[in-house]
Amino acid sequence: MHVARIKSSHVDKAGQRRDYQSVYLRRSFRDGGTVKHQQLANLSALPEAAISAIEAVLSGATMVAAGDAVRIESSLPHGHVAAVHTMARTLGLPALLGPPCRARDLAYGLIVSRVLRPGSKLSTLTGWADTTLGADLGITGASSDEVYAAMDWLHQRQDHIEKQLAARHLDHEVNPSRIAMFDLSSSWVTGRCCELAARGYSRDGKKGCPQIEYGLLTDPAGRPVAIRVFAGNTADPTAFRAAVTTVKDRFGLTNMVMVGDRGMITSARITALKDLGGIGWLTALRAPPSRPWLPMTDRCRCRCSMTTTSPRSPTPTIPANG
Repeated sequence: MHVARIKSSHVDKAGQRRDYQSVYLRRSFRDGGTVKHQQLANLSALPEAAISAIEAVLSGATMVAAGDAVRIESSLPHGHVAAVHTMARTLGLPALLGPPCRARDLAYGLIVSRVLRPGSKLSTLTGWADTTLGADLGITGASSDEVYAAMDWLHQRQDHIEKQLAARHLDHEVNPSRIAMFDLSSSWVTGRCCELAARGYSRDGKKGCPQIEYGLLTDPAGRPVAIRVFAGNTADPTAFRAAVTTVKDRFGLTNMVMVGDRGMITSARITALKDLGGIGWLTALRAPPSRPWLPMTDRCRCRCSMTTTSPRSPTPTIPANG
């Protein structure tokens, strides 16, 4: 049994030559001294791939299902990468960072990696080849110099990015309560070349080591808007003053209420806020100033421990003496 391909040609009345091919499935047999052919099927209507497969089977080749001849040795993890990609794009993160370019891809890859697997820059670089993140962004072969250059590019765009975040989360239309929250934290460092590294009050429990401090400004829901890095010996009130300057001068927001802890909003800072105007405050009283108020209220209630200033009025509801 075999496949026979019969070629023929025809010249029409216009003198044009037309070539044809007919394909048949035939059985050859000998009748006496004569070889005869029996046509079993006309295969001319089948696609070439199907005809070739029939020819291969008749010639003795073993056909296998697609994929059976392939063995998967390994595959890159993708599910968690796809989940973070989807959320980041839903939030508009790539467009927020800047126009499409190599530096943006690297910066975006660093941010996504902090969600997937936080680590050092060197660990992040090697980890890009372990998931589909590196292939998706085309950053698998990036060097450490490229990564640091991308961070410099991102730093140059910090002001533009934070202004967009402030408009999105602190503007009066989207933040009717006009509240902005600020807090300060610290991280210890082991290098010797950081200009901001200094010994100070450790908030992460690593005492005796140089550290840096960073203050985060958020909306009432805790969504980050701006961040500032300070020397490791910076006092809380000093960092709070920088946050107020950012809100009022850089973002152009007024009639805002700044929320901070009692160590951050001191009497001196409250006086400065009153002189500045347009910025209210919300914090807690320290223990000594709160004692005169306790006999006047129910001791089981803690309302007197809170001190506020309305953004529409310069007069605090409870005078702050500490």
